[in-house]
Amino acid sequence: MTGMFAQMIGTLAVILVVAAFIGGSDIITKFTMSNKKWAYSIATGILGGLFGIYGNISGFQLGGARVSVRDIGPMLAGFTGGPVGGIIAGLIAAVHRIFMGFKTIDAPGDTTLACAIATTLIGIICGIISLKKHRIMEKPLFALLISALMEAMHLGIVLIVTKPFSMALKTVQQIALPFISINALGFCLMIIIITYMERQRNLTIEKSRLESELEVASVIQHSLLPGISNTYPGRKEVELDGYMKTAKEVGGDFYDLFFVRPTKIAFVIGDVSGKGVPAALFMASSKIILQNCVRDIKDLEEAVKIANNAICDRNEADMFITIWVGVLDLESGELNYVSAGHNAPVLSRNGHAEFLQQKNNFVMAGMQGVEYKQQNIQLENNDVIYLYTDGVTEAEDKKHNLFGDDRLLNCFRNDISDPTELIGGVRKAINEFINGNSQFDDITMLCFKWKKQ
Repeated sequence: MTGMFAQMIGTLAVILVVAAFIGGSDIITKFTMSNKKWAYSIATGILGGLFGIYGNISGFQLGGARVSVRDIGPMLAGFTGGPVGGIIAGLIAAVHRIFMGFKTIDAPGDTTLACAIATTLIGIICGIISLKKHRIMEKPLFALLISALMEAMHLGIVLIVTKPFSMALKTVQQIALPFISINALGFCLMIIIITYMERQRNLTIEKSRLESELEVASVIQHSLLPGISNTYPGRKEVELDGYMKTAKEVGGDFYDLFFVRPTKIAFVIGDVSGKGVPAALFMASSKIILQNCVRDIKDLEEAVKIANNAICDRNEADMFITIWVGVLDLESGELNYVSAGHNAPVLSRNGHAEFLQQKNNFVMAGMQGVEYKQQNIQLENNDVIYLYTDGVTEAEDKKHNLFGDDRLLNCFRNDISDPTELIGGVRKAINEFINGNSQFDDITMLCFKWKKQ
């Protein structure tokens, strides 16, 4: 008995290799999803038949019986290729078994014919079960039970077909335990490995698809930002630049600028709670709503209030946004602004930088009916306003120290007033500070300088 177990267990290594090959391929997926299932059924049938031949060859003779793992091939083909795959594998393994035992097929106690019949039936039955209950068959315990029943049926056919009955019974008694247990265990291990590797392969494919879609989403998100160039906004009274780098492929930060009157331009920067796709989608819709309200409603306080109510109506995800929006009169330099929980901008004037004094209102999308109060400042010639999100001041180094407000103000100490140079200087300072540490939050900046004409 021990010798039987040892010889049959030795074949399990080959079983695992074959299972890994099938699981790593797309045979099962193609069978369940392709319109040409018959082609894959034939392929799996041939593969299962070859495995059955290996089982015949690697088995050992015990009286008139050849004890082997032959049946795993047809069971596997039935599982992956349905009834067609099962019957092809069963017939291939059965014919090879008959070929091996054709000299003794009529001898007393020879099991050649019984094994050929049983192997073919096992392939067909497993194929039918897989066709009807494929997902159930993927469960290891169910696979173990099915394969054990198939091998028990195999031995039952041996008792019925093999003559004389006494010799058949003696053979069955000798091989029943190792024959049923090793074949059932082998098939169960195959199912575990195949289904696991198939899931991992599908996860890899899905991950690749999502990454591709996120790359497209990132391109779309950046296309929503205004195109700052020599022709836009195309006014001599203002120089400006913007920058956004998301922590993930897409994020919840944004900046915007647009004309509300021929001589008035709005500057907006915002930060949606959360990250990733949900924040990006919420950002896109909120940005459009706010832009439309600020353009259509002259009073900035009222525009932000109505925008907040509209965004709240669509806020099923319970997100919120911090926003700073300002409207600059290009001719006079008067800047009216509203801060909804956002970071105070930096005002750089005559080489001196400080945070703009502001009264913060409640965040947007937090609740309906919030009243927003605007403030104003009279800009002087060559004044610079630097807007940013908290990803700037909360950038961390490897010791979890924050970049902070002081380091940000230090970026304005060199009498630089060009918006592009200022944003570049802040970026450089952040990179030197974090020293290779990963970015955990979106970083967005918008900087403009007013020049009196």
